Amino acid sequence: MKPLKIPTKLTNLTAKIDGRTPAHRDRAIDGLRALALLAVPTGHWLLGGFTLDAGGGLHNASPLTSFGGLAPASWILQMLGIFFLVGGYASFLSYQRRKGSARQWITGRLKRLGRPVLGATAVCALLLPVLHYGFGVPTSTLHTASTLVVQPLWFVGIYAVITALTPYCVRASKRLGFWAAAPLLGSVAVVDFLRYGPFGDSMPSWLSLLNLLPGWMFAYQLGVSWADKRLGRREAWLLLAGGTALFATLLLAFHYPASMVGVPGEARTNSHPPSLLVLALAAAQSGAAILLRDKLARLLKRPALWAPVVVINLSAMTILCWHQTAMLAAAVPASYIGGIPGLTTAPDTVGWVLARLAWMPLFAGLLVAIARFARPLEAPWSHAGVVRRAAASLLAAGFGYFALAA
Repeated sequence: MKPLKIPTKLTNLTAKIDGRTPAHRDRAIDGLRALALLAVPTGHWLLGGFTLDAGGGLHNASPLTSFGGLAPASWILQMLGIFFLVGGYASFLSYQRRKGSARQWITGRLKRLGRPVLGATAVCALLLPVLHYGFGVPTSTLHTASTLVVQPLWFVGIYAVITALTPYCVRASKRLGFWAAAPLLGSVAVVDFLRYGPFGDSMPSWLSLLNLLPGWMFAYQLGVSWADKRLGRREAWLLLAGGTALFATLLLAFHYPASMVGVPGEARTNSHPPSLLVLALAAAQSGAAILLRDKLARLLKRPALWAPVVVINLSAMTILCWHQTAMLAAAVPASYIGGIPGLTTAPDTVGWVLARLAWMPLFAGLLVAIARFARPLEAPWSHAGVVRRAAASLLAAGFGYFALAA
């Protein structure tokens, strides 16, 4: 049997990308970011199902409702801790190398985050009337679709707020080092005790919102301390061991929900807002990532492995903003045909899980096709005037209202 040969053009392309990479580029950090990015669409595509109503409209459904045994998959696919860890690491280095003021640095970072979100939601707003009046897509389907599109974007908002707090994270690292993340962990633990402890029934529902900022800032602060060389291998082992022990204790002794994502019908959820279980997982993942950094860096010296990492990192915001649209691009046309396993049938059988796995390469291909159109939205809008930007903002706001009012 002849060995598989990689096409010459592909080999040349990967070699070209590798050759253009600066020697000082931290390949391990980019590799971790790419891994965390890929986990987002993989998780949403695997755990996001649909059902059809009598009028042919699509509605959200989760296989976790029927298959609680899939919950451990969410422990692997929930890699936002790694994303925030790498974000804190990269932000520290960028902030230290800045040429302007801290305000200018923050403004630049927020623009990079905001442009793709504004562009994606504005385009989707324009598509709503076209799909409804031009193609007869039911209103219920449009509500489902708009909710799915907006759903991942909460992450961008939280990430933007935490990015704006980078100067404070840097100062905290300089003063407290590795332990700068400890107060964030403690804050979440206190809120969890109040809402899940003996007096939980008497606590206001908004109390959980206090976990939003410290919960997601925890791994970001660890990343800042890592880049600041205040977090080394000894601390990484502590994070891995302590995070794993805390994770197991919360699951077995305090009966936290096993799934890292919300399950319809369940009273408690770990991720919205983050519970202490999310921070325990983030600590363990962060410790493992730091310990494996050197091995990952050596692995990514291979051009064939490095090239995909570069492409994924260059398309980070496009992946976040458009991966749900890629799944919908397959599911919405399928809804006109009827019940198609893995697309429009209820996710309550093993057959659905297998069918969904078979559909995922199509979702990936559709995302690549969409990215060819959407990628320019990440670049500076140098040719967009005030009127166009205002129009895009109004469209985005309207789309957000439509999605949240569903």
